[in-house]
Amino acid sequence: MSKHFFIGLWVGLLGLNTALTAQPKEVYPSGIAHVVVIGIDGLSPDGIRKAATPVMHHLIDSGAVKWNVRTVLPSSSSPNWASMIMGAGVEQHGVLDNDWELTTHSLPAITTGEEGLFPTIFSVVKNARKDALIGAAYHWEGFGRLFEKKAMHYDHHFPTAAATTSHFVEYMVQHKPLLAFMHLDHVDGAGHEYGHGSAEYYQAVALADSLIGEVLQGLKRAGMDKNTLVILTADHGGVGYGHGGATIAEAEIAMILYGKGIKKGYQVQQQVVTYDLAATIAFALKIVPPYVWTGRPIKSAFTGFKEPANLWLGKSLLPAPVIYPDRHLYDEAGGLFIDRQATVKMAPVAAGSMIRYTLDGTDPDTRSAIYTQPFMLDTSAVVKAKSFDKKGNESIPAVAYFRVLKTGNGNGLKVDFYHGKTWKYLPAFHSLVAAHQWESAEFKLPREQILPLLNNSDGTFGAVLSGYITIDTPGKYTFFTRSDDGSKLLINGEEVVNNDGDHGVLERAGSIQLEKGKHAIRVEYFNGHGGFWLECYYKGPGVPRQIIPANRLFLK
Repeated sequence: MSKHFFIGLWVGLLGLNTALTAQPKEVYPSGIAHVVVIGIDGLSPDGIRKAATPVMHHLIDSGAVKWNVRTVLPSSSSPNWASMIMGAGVEQHGVLDNDWELTTHSLPAITTGEEGLFPTIFSVVKNARKDALIGAAYHWEGFGRLFEKKAMHYDHHFPTAAATTSHFVEYMVQHKPLLAFMHLDHVDGAGHEYGHGSAEYYQAVALADSLIGEVLQGLKRAGMDKNTLVILTADHGGVGYGHGGATIAEAEIAMILYGKGIKKGYQVQQQVVTYDLAATIAFALKIVPPYVWTGRPIKSAFTGFKEPANLWLGKSLLPAPVIYPDRHLYDEAGGLFIDRQATVKMAPVAAGSMIRYTLDGTDPDTRSAIYTQPFMLDTSAVVKAKSFDKKGNESIPAVAYFRVLKTGNGNGLKVDFYHGKTWKYLPAFHSLVAAHQWESAEFKLPREQILPLLNNSDGTFGAVLSGYITIDTPGKYTFFTRSDDGSKLLINGEEVVNNDGDHGVLERAGSIQLEKGKHAIRVEYFNGHGGFWLECYYKGPGVPRQIIPANRLFLK
């Protein structure tokens, strides 16, 4: 064979190898000259849906939304704001909790830059665009410890949401930054002080909505409204007065994309996690993210881009329906109805879905009763409901505990109330004298009754709730206490549940064999400081898990 043949073969193989190893060129959205991120601490999807939020709904109708963005765990502020701007989860960046500081932490970042931090979107943009103006205005001072200062053109903390917004707007008008990030903290503050789902919480969400409107007006004043991508996000939701747990109410948020390059009225299908925010900003600005990031851009929200070809939808998880009376703070849906019937009302959250329900505590399926209209209950029941759509998707069960009590049968519990000071654990109540006594239908600590009794600044107090529980079927019973702070549950003088200690709302369980008949039941509780809460549940043979019903509790 001629040498020309071998030369041709070599050239051909070289070309084939080049073709096989060449990477496809990334395609980016066009025309996006600025990215503005508005982060609302503690903003839940429920808050957007139920508060007065015309601006946010305008962004949703004119942009793209992902209603169920998953947070990293714990569902707390520092881990999630860090993940959002660092493009990765806690395993990589090491910001595990709100106690994290650059000089004091247990898990070092897998890699760091010159300022000792895992790379954030701010430093990545600055490295790619040396002349870029990048700014951040933040209401929560802790946000400022999560990013590299040398990357910032503007970096300021302000004491109120209004001041943060006004200064942020003026910065945009004057400097027209490439990337600007505003953080507001007042919604989370309302959740902690008044409770998620309270009227005050929704008022705080409405205020956030109006402040978002000010930012949009500022973009018009700056002449940036035609070429700016706006992203609205949050770090977590909440339950009762707190967050941090692994529940949908705490660990799912909504993310809204609006403006240049974004589809109108689009609901994102691809799965999204909070750490996808940084990758999405980089994608919008045509910047290659660092290899160490695990986040992926939300490409399907952009005009001209489809959902991922390998998108694994499987069965989508629909939002659960609402059972009324709805849950309030830590109170579960349902409620206590004394000498009256309970009215059960349901409403879907997922458009076009059907609600099926049960009354015995079992999970509904496609054979369960279909909800069509409100109905009445004259006995205690555990109501569960699920939404189903025509595609076969379904929700997790919504649960409501209805307790119906008819007076005159000796039902109730004795409550002994004790003043305390600097308690970290349950005291020896037998050595204390109760300051107040009353009767309660259930294992509850009514705030409106207790708050006037607190005569010390830190809110420390104790309570012992005692009586008898009637058991119809002998067997193994499991009891649960959910309390903030510590609690213990005893049956016939035997400790069954130990949930002691100074902590937020925490659930512990224990089991015991019980014969048919009445058994002495006693719950000891203390509040170390701040908010307080107590609920008690049980389950057993033929008894689904439920709040211990008032009709099963007796004074004697």
